[in-house]
Amino acid sequence: MVDHRALEIEADRILDVVGKAGLTLRLVGSIAILRRCPNHALLVSSNRIYRDIDFAGRKKEARDIHELLTRLGYAEDREVFVVSEGARAIFGSASNGVHVDVFYEKLDFCHAIPLGDRLQIDTPTLPLAELLLGKMQIVKINEKDFVDMVALLLEYQLGDGDGDTLNVARIAKLCAEDWGLWRTTTTNLEKLQRFAASHPKLDAGQKAQLVAQVGTLHRRLEAEPKPLAWRLRARIGERVKWYNDVEEVR
Repeated sequence: MVDHRALEIEADRILDVVGKAGLTLRLVGSIAILRRCPNHALLVSSNRIYRDIDFAGRKKEARDIHELLTRLGYAEDREVFVVSEGARAIFGSASNGVHVDVFYEKLDFCHAIPLGDRLQIDTPTLPLAELLLGKMQIVKINEKDFVDMVALLLEYQLGDGDGDTLNVARIAKLCAEDWGLWRTTTTNLEKLQRFAASHPKLDAGQKAQLVAQVGTLHRRLEAEPKPLAWRLRARIGERVKWYNDVEEVR
């Protein structure tokens, strides 16, 4: 466990060096959401455990990222890079206890979320849509993940663009391409509504805003046209496993 402020400072140090080297890294995960949601102290609590810093980057820059983080005092677990076929790298620092996770070209947990040119949309984090999807695609979701989703949905409105908008068009498109991602996402939206309804730190206005946001997102996911492959997979449903176990990915 590392203090969240210490992780933010370290993330800035890494991003500064990476930027000066002309490389691309974008924050993702809870530290990224903390950065993008300054108005919601719900994120920060005395018992919140932040374990690492997550980044996304370009696969073609993996060697340069490795060399840069090594110069900053990090050691890479090369087995992770090899087993993931270059899609993921994990680094650790003995001096500060910080772990750094780098995902190349896609976020790959319970479901794969392709990044491609999305790495160039925003800085210093991935676009808001990917930050939200990074939480919604978790099958064994926990309270911290719900808190992060709540913060994003209270801080930003849904729309069809990026920047300071949660790009619902992007989320709907990805879910229409992958029934498994759609299934997990819609299930978690239902769970999120129940979580928010009973959360003691949310007032009536915030709960109403969340209900409206979740409802809008759910309707958009349902309305997005689905290709034949999606519809065929939907017929099979949960009789066949539709997600990866995080333990297998890690």
